[in-house]
Amino acid sequence: MSSGYNLVKALHIIFVTSWFAGLFYLPRIFVNLAMVPEPGAERDRLLLMAGKLWRFMQPLMMLALGFGLWLWLGYGVGAHTGWMHAKLAVVVLLLGYHHVCGRMLKRLRSDSDGRSHVWYRWFNEAPVLALVVVVILVVLKPF
Repeated sequence: MSSGYNLVKALHIIFVTSWFAGLFYLPRIFVNLAMVPEPGAERDRLLLMAGKLWRFMQPLMMLALGFGLWLWLGYGVGAHTGWMHAKLAVVVLLLGYHHVCGRMLKRLRSDSDGRSHVWYRWFNEAPVLALVVVVILVVLKPF
């Protein structure tokens, strides 16, 4: 493949990794917010951190998707393969997870989210499982 392909692939990996860092960390902030239900400086600081991280995650997600689409549609990576269809299904689930995180942040800001820190700890595991599945699909190409 060309050096252009390698650059697009590298940028896709960089932005996917960066987006996942946010997907891993934002729910961890939610865990801490659930442990500090009372208004105050600590809660305000956590909400500020979550809001800044959420805003930063938006372009990371878009760039990861953009470079991934470029690889798929522009270079034909995974075209007409089962592993790519499975990977795309996981990506759709991750986009849903990302969206749900944004809705949760809104509810936490308005103090209308009554979930426990334990619930958020379990919720935080979803992107880890998704990453494991995607990496196995991309590296092993099992079907």
